Amino acid sequence: MRGSMKVVVLAGGTSSERDVSLVSGSMIYKALKKKGHQAILLDVYLGYQGSLEQIFEREEDWASHIGAVAEENPDLEEIKALRKEQCKGFFGPNVLELCQSADAVFMALHGANGEDGKIQACFELLGILYTGTDFVSSAMAMDKGITKDIFKAYNIPTPKGIRLKKGEQETEKVPYPCIVKAACGGSSVGVCIAKNDEEYLNAKKVAFSYDNEAVIEQYIQGREFSVGVMDGKALPVIEIAPKAGFYDYKNKYQAGSTVETCPAKLSEEKTRQLQQIAEQVFAALRMKNYARVDFMMSQSGEVFCLEANSLPGMTPTSLLPQEAKAVGMDFEELCEQILQYAVRPQPK
Repeated sequence: MRGSMKVVVLAGGTSSERDVSLVSGSMIYKALKKKGHQAILLDVYLGYQGSLEQIFEREEDWASHIGAVAEENPDLEEIKALRKEQCKGFFGPNVLELCQSADAVFMALHGANGEDGKIQACFELLGILYTGTDFVSSAMAMDKGITKDIFKAYNIPTPKGIRLKKGEQETEKVPYPCIVKAACGGSSVGVCIAKNDEEYLNAKKVAFSYDNEAVIEQYIQGREFSVGVMDGKALPVIEIAPKAGFYDYKNKYQAGSTVETCPAKLSEEKTRQLQQIAEQVFAALRMKNYARVDFMMSQSGEVFCLEANSLPGMTPTSLLPQEAKAVGMDFEELCEQILQYAVRPQPK
């Protein structure tokens, strides 16, 4: 295990999950500082324009300007207007330079241009060590259509559904009620339940406002669960029970809106079934280091895997930290373990 390291915690960006990412990044940054690391917190898109001299050694509170509450649909055009015109690419000023000078980058990004493998691929080419899985599995897990195809190929139980491109004629219909979601969305942004034709048309409009492809699948009435996986091994199962509606953006990030039970109240047999499927998903998608897999269980007890998250949320209400806590790992230790995964020697 490596000792004190220079770490860039990368957050923000230009996805619909920008604000959630900033809160995750702020918590991770504070945790790594407590563990003795020389950490800095950067917005991947806005970057940093101050002096880079001895930047990791400074006693500066990089999280002081970040709020504690995630807001839905941040004004991305307003964010983009904050950046200087000379930066034409995605990375903000000095981001790549600082990432290259660090021992590792802790990825606190969520959604497009962060969780979809693009930044991971760039870091691979530049020789930058980073947390989480690689660019191939990131891209596969981010696209819910591709994920469902892989689930089917590996006989992983998943709701019946179809992929639909914007403007494409539908050749088959998913019965109501159904779930309509943007293929590459996250944090349940762009997800709707449709119970009739009018709601279905509106749901597709919402999904296509976020992506050019949507996934439409059968609605599973029942209980919702999530299973974190670290280094291929499943954590305890957590049950998610929203007090109202389904587990949408508001219920994910507004404290007190969801009852979360960990370990979930399930039989030993059902618990192991969920954990085994989570580990199977982790392997099928070629994931590395850590991830989180989401499930629904029908009223008859049938299990359906919904998706895998390659960079799970690390906010005060996030699921993975709660699961880690159930096995005696506090938030600081969880962040430390994830960081150590990134810098350990890789087999040749």
